[in-house]
Amino acid sequence: MAIFTTDSPRGEGNDALTTVTGVPDHAYHGPRGARGADGRRKGGRRIGSHVFLIILAIYFIVPIWWLFVAATKDTAGLFSSPAFWFDDTFALFSNIGELFTHQGGIYWRWLGNSFLYAFAGGIGATVLAILAGYGFAKYRFRGRNGVFGVILGSVMVPLTALVIPTFMLLSQYGIINTPWAVILPSLLSPFGVYLMRIYTQDAVPDEMLEAARIDGAGEIRTFFQVALPLLKPAIVTVLLLSVVGTWNNFFLPLAVLTDPQLLPVTVGLNRWTALSNAGAGGEQVWNLITSGSFISVIPLVLSFLFLQRYWQGGLAIGSIK
Repeated sequence: MAIFTTDSPRGEGNDALTTVTGVPDHAYHGPRGARGADGRRKGGRRIGSHVFLIILAIYFIVPIWWLFVAATKDTAGLFSSPAFWFDDTFALFSNIGELFTHQGGIYWRWLGNSFLYAFAGGIGATVLAILAGYGFAKYRFRGRNGVFGVILGSVMVPLTALVIPTFMLLSQYGIINTPWAVILPSLLSPFGVYLMRIYTQDAVPDEMLEAARIDGAGEIRTFFQVALPLLKPAIVTVLLLSVVGTWNNFFLPLAVLTDPQLLPVTVGLNRWTALSNAGAGGEQVWNLITSGSFISVIPLVLSFLFLQRYWQGGLAIGSIK
């Protein structure tokens, strides 16, 4: 056995260790040059990913910044000042005040209609998706996979392709130009059903349901007290997707609604855009269009900000599993 003293030079210790064991010192500690090169490569990858994320952030923030800046300008300032910077006149509050009076304040009626359609359709679609997804995930019945395959295939159908068939179907029941013409089609969310089934399969163990049934709980009580609390992240996700999809829907309300008092904010602002594009024969309300568009996105942004903690909780549950 070799004994090394603390005052031995590093080189002598390395030679002695090689002599005794026959294994070079770098086999234990690794080549320092390669380790440094690997560290540089990892650092390069981190820098590249950070640059990519910054580019994505700029890509998504720039339109919102332009919309906010445009909402603070009057009609003359929109065409005379820099696109991405403020005008000398800050007209945001005057634009909002004009929204209250223009055409009898119809913008706020449009905004209220959007809230009605989005939340009625979004909540209804979420409830149906929860029930259908839970049924597909936890019950066995004839034709389950075939029906689910049809629902999954309908996800690939563009919504704009269904507008004309939906219009013809609704016209047969006489509900064209009513709020139901927008709410009823919004109740169907194939992607929500798919998402709820996939999440339910992983988040709700079959053993937990069986334990509740053995304890005497019925199917309804088992669903509400055992399964439903575990599905909170997926429920919030489906709710937000449904609400945002209905809020941003344009072609369906455009096809089934003609009464200006029933229009959502998307179609209403489009009417003002067509009016402003008419040139000298129309009324120039570009400042109201930009400020109205900015106000219409605020509820969606706040919804995402206040409900994101449920997504974080869902991610934590998945990481524990």
